[in-house]
Amino acid sequence: MNMQTKNWIDVGSLSDIPRQGARCVKNGEMTIAIFRTADDRLFALEDKCPHKNGPLSQGIVHDGCVTCPLHNWVISLETGAAQGADEGETASFPVKLDGETVLLGL
Repeated sequence: MNMQTKNWIDVGSLSDIPRQGARCVKNGEMTIAIFRTADDRLFALEDKCPHKNGPLSQGIVHDGCVTCPLHNWVISLETGAAQGADEGETASFPVKLDGETVLLGL
């Protein structure tokens, strides 16, 4: 089996996710936050800041990043990497749109 193959899971429609906001889905013990930017791009990250495990889904989405609500760490939505002088990374997942349906790759 090709290890690149993803299971694409329907996690709702684009309208379920507020612009510059997030919606969470569970994957076993992990919570994954699906973010929507102002220009309707979608990103998926584990809902856990690499600093103190803050809930990124409750942060502010801006300029392709999310700011953690606990200590204002800025995390790249594309890579999950902390920006600036901060170090660390949270898991990122592929996400795509099929019409209005949001699909998460696990």
